[in-house]
Amino acid sequence: MDSTSEVESISVCASNTLHFGPANSATPAPPMIDQPPARHDAYHALRFRDFRFLLSSAFLNVLGALIQSTALGWDIYNRTNDVLFLGYVGLAQVIPAILFSLFAGHIADKYDRKRVALIAQSVLMLCSITLVILSITQSSIWLIYVLLFVRGTAQAFNEPAYGALLPQTVPPDAIGSAVTWNMTAFHVAAITGPALAGALIAITGSATWCYVLDAGLWVLILLSVWRIKGRPYERSTEDLSVRSLLAGARFIWRDKVILASITLDLFAVLFGGAITLLPVFARDVLRVDEFGYGILRAAPSVGALLMAVTMSHLPPMKQAGRNLLLVVIGFGVATIVFGLSQSFWLSAFALLLTGALDNVSMVIRGALVTLRTPDDMRGRVGAVNGIFISSSNELGGFESGLVAKLLGPVAAAASGGVATIAVVLGIMWIWPQLRKLGELKAPEPGEDYRDQMPEVRARSSEI
Repeated sequence: MDSTSEVESISVCASNTLHFGPANSATPAPPMIDQPPARHDAYHALRFRDFRFLLSSAFLNVLGALIQSTALGWDIYNRTNDVLFLGYVGLAQVIPAILFSLFAGHIADKYDRKRVALIAQSVLMLCSITLVILSITQSSIWLIYVLLFVRGTAQAFNEPAYGALLPQTVPPDAIGSAVTWNMTAFHVAAITGPALAGALIAITGSATWCYVLDAGLWVLILLSVWRIKGRPYERSTEDLSVRSLLAGARFIWRDKVILASITLDLFAVLFGGAITLLPVFARDVLRVDEFGYGILRAAPSVGALLMAVTMSHLPPMKQAGRNLLLVVIGFGVATIVFGLSQSFWLSAFALLLTGALDNVSMVIRGALVTLRTPDDMRGRVGAVNGIFISSSNELGGFESGLVAKLLGPVAAAASGGVATIAVVLGIMWIWPQLRKLGELKAPEPGEDYRDQMPEVRARSSEI
């Protein structure tokens, strides 16, 4: 939505006060002068202190996570020489996400979200420190998977609480700007993280220093989150029950636009997750060293960063639903090109395109869920959304590893791109509401998107 709407309304009020004579005065009113439209404020969200702290913590969080995941993929594949073990990394983290996310969403809505996030992030810091110890001692690789399960559990509690902090740091008219800048920070970190990890591995010949750096970044993350004051928000008053745990799922099921968008993300990333196979493509298909692997790992984020910067300076989309469907189709095509390519630079370019297109879909989905979700349900809706995201990323990694084991990495990546395009076509047929979605905007004061859901209206009329 346009962050200058308040300025425009003030200018209209001012123009209506130019004529001071009575309504039937013979003196003609001065002619109205057309005012030029107010300019889009690309830096709207950055003008808020709390959001700057949140953005800093998000940047460091992604930076450390991608340093760790890049090093972990290299480390595990070099220790096992088995592509299926790369798939186990995703599986170990998605199981706790599925098991605990609904309960975590209830906790995020019922209690102080900042405190919940700080506790979960403290556990994540301890996991990173433990990974350093396991790396130095060269402990059994199965202990790493146990640690990843614990990390996935902490992340299941962190995501709904931490994700719900964003609307507390900016007013509603800055949500679109905040989501875009979040994506920009994400992709700057995603470029820097893999490249830095690749350089550290190339210099030291070990993943240990990557794990050390990730553990150190958690101190700065915790300090940044602690400094956030946060705007007041409405907490849930519901006690723990099956109904409360499933409230987020019911809300998403009734809002077909949100349901369609996150289902699209689930299956597109599930089938189009070529990133998991990058260690295999780098060493066995494209035959490049650790530095080349770092370039491939960073390429999607380079494209995403370029797109994020471009989008931050553009006015809000008028056809958000149509654009979302088109960019996911493009993502599938780029994934096919990557899978079939035998050229390092063509592969890097294809990955760059996947990042640029995925950034558009991430901004649309992020703004869509944030703007349409009521305050007292952000944690539970975020938890369900987190299950979708974790399932797509982590199960997608397992699916890619399994298919690569059976058919080879080239067939796994190319077939994933084809399946992604098929998913988009299916979503368009099942939920035409998404294709018709126009501009993303917050509800008017006193309005609630729940009022637009037929099931909710019917239940309210019965009561």
